[in-house]
Amino acid sequence: MRWFKNLLALPNDNTKKTVLVALLLCLVCAVLVSSAAVVFKPLQIANKALDKKKNILEVSGLLTADANMDALFEKFEVKVVDLATGEYVDIDPALYDQRKAAGDITQNITLTAAQDIAGIGHRAKLATVYLLKEDDEIKQIVLPVHGYGLWSTLYGFISLQGDANTIQGLKFYEHAETPGLGGEVDNPKWRSQWLGKKAFDEAGELQIEVVRGKVNFEKAEAIHQIDGLSGATLTSVGVSNLVKYWLGEHGFAAYLDKLRTGELSHGE
Repeated sequence: MRWFKNLLALPNDNTKKTVLVALLLCLVCAVLVSSAAVVFKPLQIANKALDKKKNILEVSGLLTADANMDALFEKFEVKVVDLATGEYVDIDPALYDQRKAAGDITQNITLTAAQDIAGIGHRAKLATVYLLKEDDEIKQIVLPVHGYGLWSTLYGFISLQGDANTIQGLKFYEHAETPGLGGEVDNPKWRSQWLGKKAFDEAGELQIEVVRGKVNFEKAEAIHQIDGLSGATLTSVGVSNLVKYWLGEHGFAAYLDKLRTGELSHGE
């Protein structure tokens, strides 16, 4: 350590001493940051999993202030679906990352401009779904959704009741829309409008949409409509489009069709 003593003996304004001290400081900081990342990674993973459970429980209407989230989440059966066929695939949902797969050329598909109404560019071939079941009967289907708003991609969940048509809720857990405008997608009052709305009409055609302005409840189509966000037209259009995309033919349509016909009623 003689070199270190010699270094300390140099004047403080010595260029060599300044550079070496800076390098040593950077090295120490890098080691500390790397160590912290390794030490806290398990905690970060656990918190991420807990946050996902919280959002799924909230969108399905099960979350309460004193809820035992782990116990409640056990009511859900988690599956991975092939979006092209609507069939379940034999993949452990705990090991599948749909968001990561969407960016992997071997696990995604590229959408054409006509298909890509949600503005996502690519989507994963497979998707994770969450089935709330009671006595082997599906009560709710929670689906992951995402799409572009005004400033950002919004990531969230939409929950459908067991008829695969009636909406239970819509919840976004990540976005960067303008607070007070597009950020009102987080407003419980606006979100409550989704409860009970019908995504499809009696002919099975997708009709759900966020309208510009207010819903006219004197019209029959009001059952498929949500008020637009005041001052946030582009965010409203983005939310409307992303919901249409994921419930439509390039999203979960094949899967929802199979649920309605009973082919997947038991999650097999």
